[in-house]
Amino acid sequence: MLFLSAILFVVTCSADINTQKRPNIILIIADDLGWNDVSYHGSNQIPTPNIDALAYSGLALKNYYVLPICTPSRAALMTGKYPIHTGMQHGVIYGAEPRGLPLSEKILPQYLKELGYKTHLIGKWHLGSYKKEYLPYNRGFDTHTGFSTGKIDMYDHTNVERGSWGFDFKRDTDALVSHDLFGVYATDIYTDEAIKVIKSHNKTQPLFLMVAHSAVHSGNPYEPIRAPEDIIEKFSYIKDRQRQKFAGVLAKLDESVGKVVASLQSDGLLQNSIIIFSTDNGGPAEGFNSNAASNYPLRGVKNTLWEGGVRGAGALWSPFLANKSRVATQRLHISDWLPTLYAAAGGNTSIFENIDGIDQWEALSKNTESERTSVLHNIDDIWGSAAVTVDQWKLVKGTNYNGKWDSWYGPGGREGSYDVELVYNAPAGRAIQELGLMPDRKKIQELRDASTIKCKEPVSSVECKILEAPCLFNIDEDPCEYTNLADKHPEVLQRLLKELSQFNSTAVPPNNKPLDPSGDPKFWSRMFINFGDYERTATIEL
Repeated sequence: MLFLSAILFVVTCSADINTQKRPNIILIIADDLGWNDVSYHGSNQIPTPNIDALAYSGLALKNYYVLPICTPSRAALMTGKYPIHTGMQHGVIYGAEPRGLPLSEKILPQYLKELGYKTHLIGKWHLGSYKKEYLPYNRGFDTHTGFSTGKIDMYDHTNVERGSWGFDFKRDTDALVSHDLFGVYATDIYTDEAIKVIKSHNKTQPLFLMVAHSAVHSGNPYEPIRAPEDIIEKFSYIKDRQRQKFAGVLAKLDESVGKVVASLQSDGLLQNSIIIFSTDNGGPAEGFNSNAASNYPLRGVKNTLWEGGVRGAGALWSPFLANKSRVATQRLHISDWLPTLYAAAGGNTSIFENIDGIDQWEALSKNTESERTSVLHNIDDIWGSAAVTVDQWKLVKGTNYNGKWDSWYGPGGREGSYDVELVYNAPAGRAIQELGLMPDRKKIQELRDASTIKCKEPVSSVECKILEAPCLFNIDEDPCEYTNLADKHPEVLQRLLKELSQFNSTAVPPNNKPLDPSGDPKFWSRMFINFGDYERTATIEL
C-alpha cells in the first residue's frame, strides 16, 4: 500500500505545475560559499549531506553564475537585472552609506505578494538600510529577522566596519536590537526562526521564505571564523586551523538546511515546494577576507571575475521538476530566478520589461535548451574590470586588486572517500525519501562524478597577462582558465569586446556614496540603524 502511495505521489508531482496550487518557494542563500565547499562537487574534506541531498534528488547546477560580491549579487537576484542596470555594480553597501537598491525597482517579494504569497526574510539583507523605505518590510517582505549590513559576528551580532562598530540584529519590532538573541549562534537563530515560520504558516496561502545565512562569511577581526567548539573538533583531521573552523561554520549551515527541509516535510509543505540553494558569490580562499573557503580547481576568489569568483554553488529542488536527479548544464544566471520563480508560481512573465533575467523553468524542469547564450559577469569601471561569456567563449578584461588574487586556490580535498550513507541519513535525505524522490546509491555516485570539475594544468599553455591585455578562454573546455586563446582567435576576441562595449553603453553610473558621518553607530548607542530618518541629536536607546 505504501509503495502504491509513493507511485501515485510521483505521478501527481509530474503533472504540469500550473495545475497545482501555487508552490511554496524556499530560497536558501549561503554567504561566500566556494565552489569546492559543497561535497557534491567532489571534495571529501567537509561533508555537506543535506545540501547534497537537494542536489542529487533535484538539479545540481553546473553552469550557474552569480556576481563576484554580496550586494551586486543580491541586487540581481531581487530585480532580475544585471547590476550595471541598477547602479549596484561596484562593491558593497556600508552601514553608514546613504544609499540602497533604487526604490524605483520592484523586487521579487513584491511580485510574489501580488500572487498571494506570504513573504518572510530571515538573515542578511545588504541592499540598503539608511532609511526605513529601503528596509525589507517596506520592499515586499512581511517580516524580517536578521541584519541589514554586510556581516556580523556569529555570537555577539556586531559588525566592525570602516573604523567603527555597532550591533546589527533585530526582529521586525520597534526595538532596534534584539536583546534576547544576543550570544545565540546566528545560524541557529535563522534555523529556529525558519521553523517557526513554517509551523505557523497558513497552508491556504503560498509561502515565500528566504533564509539568507551569515555562513560562511567571516566576521570581525578579533575572531573572523566562529563556530561551536564541539562542532569544530569533529574536523580535527583538517590541519589548517582556519579551514578547520570554517568546516564548523559550514557544518552548521548544512545542518540548518536539513532542519528546514525536514520541517517542511513534517508540516506538510515539502510536497508542494520549490527549494533553491545558492551561494551569493565565489569563496574567499586562503586568507582573503580572513576566510578559508575553497574554489578548487577554479581560478580566483570572491570579488574577482574569474570562475572562482562568479561560478556559483547551487541546486534546484522540487517534486514539480519533470526531469530530476541530473546535473543541469543549462547556462543560468542569478538574475534568472525572478522570472523563473514567477513563472513556476503561475505568473505571466510578459509583465516583465527591461530585465536581464530569463525564465528558465521549462528548460530546467524538462532539460531542454536554455534561451540564455550569454552572461555578463560584471562591468566595474571604478575597478577597471569586466567579463562576459558568450556561448563557449569567456572574455576577461582587467582585474581587481592589481592581480593579487588571480591565481588558483585550494584546498582540493579530493583525498579520502565519500560516504553516501550520510546523505541518506541526513534530515533532508530522510525527508526526501519519504516522498520517494531520492535516487539510488549508484545514481548518486554518477551525479557526483558529473558535478565535479576536473582540470589538469596543460603542459604547454599561453599565459593570460590580464594587466597587459584582455584574455579569452574556451570556458566549456577550460573552466579553470589556464589557456589564453586571445592570439589564437582574434576574431572571437573582437566580437566579445564589442559585446562588452554594447553592454557598457546601457550601464547606469554606480550609485555609491561617501560614508555619512551621521551613520556611525557611535552616535546611535552603538547600533547600525536607519540613521537617515533621524536627527543626529536624537536619543536612540537600546
